Amino acid sequence: MKTNLLENKSVRRLEIVKVKEDSSFFYTDDISVEEPLEIRISYQWNGQKVSKNISVTMRTPGNDSELAAGFLFTEGIISGPQQIKNIAQPEAECLRNRENIIEVELVDGFIPHLKNADRNFYTTSSCGVCGKGSIEAIKTVSAFQNMEKEHRIIPLEILYQLSGNLQSFQNNFSATGGIHASGIFNWNGNLLALREDVGRHNALDKLIGHTLFTEQLPLNNVILVLSGRASFELIQKAAMAGISTVAAIGAPSSLAVDLAQEFDMTLLGFLRDNRFNIYNESSFHEIIKK
Repeated sequence: MKTNLLENKSVRRLEIVKVKEDSSFFYTDDISVEEPLEIRISYQWNGQKVSKNISVTMRTPGNDSELAAGFLFTEGIISGPQQIKNIAQPEAECLRNRENIIEVELVDGFIPHLKNADRNFYTTSSCGVCGKGSIEAIKTVSAFQNMEKEHRIIPLEILYQLSGNLQSFQNNFSATGGIHASGIFNWNGNLLALREDVGRHNALDKLIGHTLFTEQLPLNNVILVLSGRASFELIQKAAMAGISTVAAIGAPSSLAVDLAQEFDMTLLGFLRDNRFNIYNESSFHEIIKK
C-alpha cells in the first residue's frame, strides 16, 4: 500500500482585536483550520474501474490518509490494511480543490462492503454520523466482538493522570483551544498515539487509521481517552477497533452506554480533577475504588 499526500497546516494565524474590560488591542491569534475532505474509493468490478464518493467530512487538514482508512474500517467497508492498494489525491482535479479530495484505491479482486454503509454519507465534524441503524447492526460488522479479553485491574492513580497527560500532548489544542483529541494509553498510563481534529469523530478515525497502518489492531490492550463527550458513534468506532476501555473527559450519551454494555466495554465519563463516573464496567476489568 502506498500513500502520496501532503500534510496541510492545521493551525492558521489571524490578526484579531482582543477586548479586556474597558480596553482593546490588536492580537495575533491561532485558530484551528477546518476544511472539507471528500473521501472516494475506487475498485475493479467486472474488469472496469468503479469510483464512488463515500463521505464528505469537515476536518482539520493533516493525516488525511489515516482519516480515510480509519473511516473505511470503522464503517465496515474494509476489514484490514491489506485491502488498500494506494491512497492519494486525485491528479486530475483542479489545483484549488485537489488537497481536499482523497481517493482510496482498493486492491484488485476486493469488492468493498458498501452494504454496511447504510446511511447518508455526509458527516459533520460536530455530531458525526447520527441515526445509525441499530446496535445489532453494529455487532454484525465488528471483527472483534467475540475477541478474548484480558482481565485487568485499573488503578485509580493511572486513571487520574490520563486527562492531564492527554492535554499535555495536544499541541494544536495548546495553540488554539478549539480542537478535539483521541489518544491511546497503555495500562501504565503511557501515551502510545494521539491524533487531533476539529471533529471528535475524525480524531478517532485518524487514530484508528494509524493503528491500522501500523498493524496494531485489535486494540484490546489499551485505554482510549477522548477529550470531549462519548457519543454512540465514538463507542461504535472503538468497538470496531477492539477497544475494551474508554475514558471520556466529558459525558456519555444514553446510546453510548447501551453500546458499551452490549460490547462488555468499560466506559468512564467526566474523567478530570481526580474524579470520574463509571457508566459501565467490563466483566474483565476491575477499577480500584477508595
